[in-house]
Amino acid sequence: MPILWKRTMLALLILSITPRKSDGELEQWCVADEQTPDDELHMALDWACGKGGADCSKIQVNQPCYLPNTVRDHASYAFNSYFQKFKHKGGSCYFKGAAIITELDPSHSSCQYEFHP
Repeated sequence: MPILWKRTMLALLILSITPRKSDGELEQWCVADEQTPDDELHMALDWACGKGGADCSKIQVNQPCYLPNTVRDHASYAFNSYFQKFKHKGGSCYFKGAAIITELDPSHSSCQYEFHP
């Protein structure tokens, strides 16, 4: 019986810290998958910032999301920009398997990731 109680408490804790909008919808961001190689991320990043229509202005030099200056961090920002812009118009967080959905806000220091309900 103690194991069941611990599992129930853990489930309640997880549910209580998961960000939710007032209407019950989960807040979601799209980020680069940690397992995706940099060359694949780079191709997806180029697409997102080009034909994809993501707003990549904040990952340019001297902008708030330029640092850390890694392909993974820049791809995460671009993937999320695309996802937030197009998720209600059929856009996804796939990028040929290079991205994943997270419910943890990836914003850091001066770099704020967009979220559109």
